[in-house]
Amino acid sequence: MPYYVRMMRQEHVKQVIEIDREAFPTMWPPPNYRRELDNRLAHYIVVCDESRTVEEPQPEADPESGLRGLASKVRHLFNHDRFFGETVPPSGKEYVAGFAGIWVVTDEAHITNIAVREMYRRQGVGELLVISIMGLAAELNVRFLTLEVRISNVAAQSLYRKYGFSQVGVRRGYYTDNREDAVLMSTGDITEASFQAHLQQLKQAHSRRWGIPLYEIVQ
Repeated sequence: MPYYVRMMRQEHVKQVIEIDREAFPTMWPPPNYRRELDNRLAHYIVVCDESRTVEEPQPEADPESGLRGLASKVRHLFNHDRFFGETVPPSGKEYVAGFAGIWVVTDEAHITNIAVREMYRRQGVGELLVISIMGLAAELNVRFLTLEVRISNVAAQSLYRKYGFSQVGVRRGYYTDNREDAVLMSTGDITEASFQAHLQQLKQAHSRRWGIPLYEIVQ
């Protein structure tokens, strides 16, 4: 499973919008993710497939030779990646497989989105996002996490229960596209030793199944 997680950047927004459109086709338009990156309460992560990069448009042939052509060749020869071997590609070239976001207020965080490209579903990516967003929340001194999920989305509810969420209420007619109810779910105190021990066990099981050696978020 050649995936890694990093904080979302402006360069990822176009792909995040594509994933949002695919995952939530009836809930359009999507949030303004560019604005969310400037929101001090919002924190977003992306899962990237290190085996793929975004195809860059081929530049048009430049009839001008001389210094400009020479400068281009020099930049290629001294490209940072060629010599320093970064473990992840530049963020503008990364292929995003999924994303997740939270809003943090004091010691509580609300999960706003978790979405995965269709071609990457059932490959542990959604679970990786849950693990990573919970880890990020802990780093931000969050104690409690909440979220809403469609009442018909039984698979997602099962995943959240696996990670310590339980139903605490129902929001009637929450979704504007079809007035479907939302199940409101919340964790207990994620800073408690028992919660963290259980999360560590789940993380180890996920690592064994999908081959992820580390669960660190790249900045």
